[in-house]
Amino acid sequence: MFQKLYDKALQWSKHRHAAKYLCALSFAESSFFPIPPDVMLAPMALSQPDKAMRFALLTTVASVLGGMLGYLIGFFMFDSISPWLQTTHYWESYLIAKSWFEQWGFLAVFVAGFSPIPYKVFTIAAGALSMAFLPFVLASIIGRGGRFFLVAMLLAAGGKKLEVKLREYMDRLGWATVALVVIGAGIYKFLHQG
Repeated sequence: MFQKLYDKALQWSKHRHAAKYLCALSFAESSFFPIPPDVMLAPMALSQPDKAMRFALLTTVASVLGGMLGYLIGFFMFDSISPWLQTTHYWESYLIAKSWFEQWGFLAVFVAGFSPIPYKVFTIAAGALSMAFLPFVLASIIGRGGRFFLVAMLLAAGGKKLEVKLREYMDRLGWATVALVVIGAGIYKFLHQG
């Protein structure tokens, strides 16, 4: 699964409008689209390491702007979309995001930048729960920026050697990353229950 996405993203990353596609994907993923921008950012940072930080910045800005749209959807339209949301696999994620907001406040948005729960769930939940807008935006910039700049720096520094290894182990790395984030979130939750 991850290898196929990676191969497709490699094709997109070489397109002359790749930066525009990356921005569109980053914006859409933060409010309604299911594919995270990392699948384009990673191969773009690998193929053009001198532009990796620029790609991370574009991804962060577009993602935060998309997050603002998600916030507005949650704030103004949650009652309308809630019946539909309850019929999807996102409902359980929404309930987790809601409990994180109740426990951690604006820090939940920061954690969302690295969690396996889709960021759009947090943006909509933040709006639905009427979280203060400016702290939401600040936490989004820090959380999403931290994630995207980390991805871009690591892959730009790794170069071609990392690209070959990354392609070879993409499925294992994808699932291992998901597992590590879930375990980390579980440990954090356990430590902060008392």
